[in-house]
Amino acid sequence: MKANEFLIEFSRHILSIASTLDQVEVSRALVTSACDATGAKFGAVSVLDSHGETIQFIQHGLPAGPEAVIDHPPINHGVFNDIPLDSYLIINDIGGYANTALPENHPAMLNFLGVAITVNEQVWGRLYLSDKPEDFTDDDGDVVHLLARAASISVVNSQLYEESQNRTRWLTASQRIVSSLLEGSDEDEALETIAHEMRVAAHADVAMIILPSIQDQWVSEIVDSDDPAVVHELLGLSFPKDGRARTVLREQGGVVVDSMQRLRTVRVQELRRFGSALYAPLISQGVGRGVILLLRFPNELEFNLQDLTMAENVAKQATIALELAEARRAQAMAAELDERARISRDLHDLAIQQLFASGMHITAVREEMAERGVGADVTGSLDDAISAIDDSVKQIRAIVRSLRDDGSSAAVVARLQHETSVARGSLGFAPSLLVTWNGEDIDEDDYHLVDDVIGSDIADDVVAVVREGLSNAARHAKASSAIVRADADTEQITIHVIDDGTGIQQTLSRRSGLSNLAARARRHQGAFQIRPREDGHAGTKLTWAVRLR
Repeated sequence: MKANEFLIEFSRHILSIASTLDQVEVSRALVTSACDATGAKFGAVSVLDSHGETIQFIQHGLPAGPEAVIDHPPINHGVFNDIPLDSYLIINDIGGYANTALPENHPAMLNFLGVAITVNEQVWGRLYLSDKPEDFTDDDGDVVHLLARAASISVVNSQLYEESQNRTRWLTASQRIVSSLLEGSDEDEALETIAHEMRVAAHADVAMIILPSIQDQWVSEIVDSDDPAVVHELLGLSFPKDGRARTVLREQGGVVVDSMQRLRTVRVQELRRFGSALYAPLISQGVGRGVILLLRFPNELEFNLQDLTMAENVAKQATIALELAEARRAQAMAAELDERARISRDLHDLAIQQLFASGMHITAVREEMAERGVGADVTGSLDDAISAIDDSVKQIRAIVRSLRDDGSSAAVVARLQHETSVARGSLGFAPSLLVTWNGEDIDEDDYHLVDDVIGSDIADDVVAVVREGLSNAARHAKASSAIVRADADTEQITIHVIDDGTGIQQTLSRRSGLSNLAARARRHQGAFQIRPREDGHAGTKLTWAVRLR
């Protein structure tokens, strides 16, 4: 090839390498250009991680030997370790070279030309060529070395471009998370949105949100992945107190792990099969509310400090948005309680008094007709009307008690009836309510026995237990029936919420509400547990018990 033709061709190769901003495309352009420029039949670029191990391997052409693809690319074997940092290595008599150890199943090479690709004075990767029909020359080495230097510049540019794209992805994720929370998503939906958007922004394969559960446990409540099998495997994992996730919470600072497989200690063994990991805490007013865990599969690029910084920033914004959403829901609940109070006052002051006055008037008319000797059929009809008015007054009073949020002890059973009635909308069926006194079933006429022994503070907690238990069955258990049983005597009240759903593993995909019930039990020196049913049927049994004296 003439000198000017060579320069033109060489310039074309340089431009091919320098014109791309994708690191994989940089490697592919480099190995293709190097093979074209030298006449080598095979070339490969091995991109290294922080430990010098290959995480990306790009081939061009077919190596000598039966294998068409190298399944186990070289890492730190023999001849590859001898490649200098600032020059090239040529071995034309490879059979006589002392340090030619190759990885298992690596095809034989006729000859060898290797050069290091350095970025910011660190080895980013290695390029090697083989199977040139003639010997490699120093001119080949100089050309390939120059191509590698051009690739180094392109890698730097691609890294800068990737950082810019990375920031854009994280900003987009943050905007979507905040918008979703402020649009009124409930807590589960909000956490699922946070996990998904952060996984997409980080180019992670799995995103997990670790949250407080019952009995001082922290559990993976939310798992986001394109692989349902991975979600099933990782959902509900318990994270120990001395593990990395809990450490991140205590220290309130994120951590990047280069590879879970290389760690000496992994306390959650299901995470051992992953590569790089990123832990980012969810902090609210100095208190850890949860941990975001992002995972990549092995042989994927490692998370870097920029990923960690962006993840921590988005986690902070997500936490603030969660607090705003909770405040908005609390405000809406307060407004609803005010409205319920107004309705209860109107029912009491207007409807009940008007019905009572009508009943008094009908009673006076009935007595007057009886004195006149009017037939029994007429007075009987008036008696029925008076009885109907009395029943209506009782029903309205029960509604008034259920609307009030003052924890009236006289209304606790009526409030439980209201909770089971409201749950019909979310469950798709009406749960049963059973009430016992001293171990015997009682009907509505004796509900006052239970009401009389329960104070207002415990009454609120009893209602909260039933509400959360039915809510849990509706959201997670996929139940077709549910039973609420209140067992009371003068010393203790025990609440059971029993469903026939999918069981405890799926039912407990979100446990923060259940941890609140455990706290309510502890406040009254009581007990709380949730476990599979013991009667041989599928489903879950929630039991909450406190003493009344």
